[in-house]
Amino acid sequence: MAGGRRQAPPREDVLAAAMEMIAERGLEKLTMAALGREVGMSSGHLLYYFRSKDELLLRTLEWSEGRLGAERGRLLTRPGTARERLDAYVDLYVPDGHRDPHWTLWLEVWNRSQKAPDDARDRQAAIEGAWHRDLVALLAEGVSRGEFRPVDPDRFASRLRALLDGFAIHVAIGLRGTDRAQVLGHAREFLAEGLLARS
Repeated sequence: MAGGRRQAPPREDVLAAAMEMIAERGLEKLTMAALGREVGMSSGHLLYYFRSKDELLLRTLEWSEGRLGAERGRLLTRPGTARERLDAYVDLYVPDGHRDPHWTLWLEVWNRSQKAPDDARDRQAAIEGAWHRDLVALLAEGVSRGEFRPVDPDRFASRLRALLDGFAIHVAIGLRGTDRAQVLGHAREFLAEGLLARS
C-alpha cells in the first residue's frame, strides 16, 4: 500500500546475500550490520528473524547444503557406472580452492558448535548424515553390481569422508603444498586401492 513500510526481502534472499558476502569479502566481513545494509534491513530486524549470528550462519549453511544436496542428487542418479558417480561425488565434496565460501562457512559453523545448543548440533549432524547416506547407498550399489570389492559400505564411507574432510580443510585454509588437484589424486588412489575388484 502507498506510504506503507517496505517489505523485507524473502529469507532465502538474505541467505543468498550472506553467502555472496562470504564469497566476495570473506567471513570476517559478514556482520549483521553489513548484511543488513546489503539487503536493506536493520541489524535489529535481522536479529528478529535469526536470533543470533550463529543462527544466521547455520541457516546459511543449511541453505547452501540444500543447493549442494540437489546437485548431489542429480549427479548420483545420472546414468553411468557407480565409480563414475563416486568420482563426481568426490569432486563435489572437495573445496574449489582456498577460501571456498561453502567450506569457509562450514568450518566456522563447526568451530562454533562446541558451545551450540543440542538442536543446532542436531541440524549440523543432519547435514553430515545426508552426505553419508548418499555415499553409503552409492557404495552398496557398486558392491551389488560387482564394480567394487565387497566392502562394508557404511565403514568405507566413514573412512572416505574422514580422508576427504582432512584434505578438504587443508585446501580450504590454503595450507601450502596441498591443492585441489592433489587431493583428488589422493582420493582416486584411495578408491582404486580400497574398492576396485581384484581380478
